[in-house]
Formats: sequence, C-alpha cells, structure tokens
Amino acid sequence: MIFAAGLGTRLKPLTDHMPKALVPVAGKPMLEHVINKLIAAGVDGIVINVHHFAQQIIDFLKEKNNFGIQIWISDETGELLETGGGIKKASPFFNEPFLVHNADILSNLDLKAMYDFHVASGNDATLLVSPRKTARYLLFNEENKLCGWVNKETLQTKPEGFVYQPETQKEYAFGGIHIISPSLFKYMEGWTGKFSIIDFYLQTCQQAQLGGYIKENLQLIDIGKLDTLTKAEEFIHSTNH
Repeated sequence: MIFAAGLGTRLKPLTDHMPKALVPVAGKPMLEHVINKLIAAGVDGIVINVHHFAQQIIDFLKEKNNFGIQIWISDETGELLETGGGIKKASPFFNEPFLVHNADILSNLDLKAMYDFHVASGNDATLLVSPRKTARYLLFNEENKLCGWVNKETLQTKPEGFVYQPETQKEYAFGGIHIISPSLFKYMEGWTGKFSIIDFYLQTCQQAQLGGYIKENLQLIDIGKLDTLTKAEEFIHSTNH
C-alpha cells in the first residue's frame, strides 16, 4: 500500500496544483519511483490511497497502464483519514501480509528482505527503524518489541502511563515503511474515522506483536519540504534508484 492522499502543505506552491505524490524528482513523479522499487522487490499488486487532486493520480496510473501490475484505488476524497484510518479503510484489499510505504520516501532498503523478516517473525506489524538522530523516538524492549515513545526534548511519553527507562529501552527513529499482517486488523475494531497509525501502534503495543526491523546503515530521504527535493535527486542519481 502506498500513501498518496496527503495534502503536501510543506511542498507548497508545487502542491497547489498537483498531489505531493506526483511532484517530480529526477524527472519522474515520487510515486513512480516508489512503484518501481516495489515492482523490483517482487510486488505484483498495489493499493494507493488518494484524496488531494485524486483524479490526477488516477489519470497518471491509467496513462502508465498501471505499470503492468494490478493497482487498486482506496478513495479518501470524502475525508482524509490519516495513516491509520487509511490502512483500516483499505483493509478489505488484504488477506496476506502487506508492505506500507509513504509516497514521499526514498531509501536503500531491501524491501523483500524486510518482508521475509516480518513473515518469519510472527509479528502483527513490523516497523522499519534506524538509529537516526531525532527528537522523537520509538522505544523497543530487549526482544525488539515496541513498548513506547518519547520526545527527548519535552520528555513527553506515550502511551499514557508509560515509564521511559533509557537503560533498558532502545531508541530508534521510524522510517515510514512497515509491514502489516491481517491479524493486526482485529485490534482496530474500536478505532473509527481518521487516526494516526503510530498512535494506534502505541495504544495497542501491549496486546499486539509489534516489532522493529532495525537498519544500522539506512539511507533514507523524506521528501517533505522543498529543500529536500535537491537532496532526493542527488540520492536517486547516486543509487541509480
């Protein structure tokens, strides 16, 4: 599943006339780079959620003949559901473990290796994480299971009542890629409308099996702002992405 519904407000004025997923990087829309990476990893079907300038994405896919694979649209034009709500809405499409990828992320990650790790782990969901410097960290126990979140600047923690213990918890930054098994959906029954998948993970990490896929030398670019577009182009040229 590719998240392509966002408003892309940090990429204005480009996103005043097009969805973020179609903003070009090195001559191709971000979405095309991600689709090609997924196809190279062996993916044969993709669900794409749409909201902002949805028709432009639908037309682009049609023009590209869906890149020769099966592509389904999860239509959020009525209401933008955020990451968690978007995954829940698309849940009828999935009956086996599936990879979730932001449209605005480029990386050197071996997607198939991560998928195989997830299947072998028995996790309900596996999150790509790395020891990147940031203010906000996901926290994992000694078995690499998600147990909480901390903002190091404010010392705010999640979920409610969670105790931050740096001596026993490992701090990692989330990389915007995760793999979810349909077994996760039962924990979403009480969740409706729009919600963040990270908030959902943190509220259910005591019940669900949520693990980390730790990449020490991860190269990842989040094309969130105008100044990262140039870095993204350099990244693509350097990796022949």
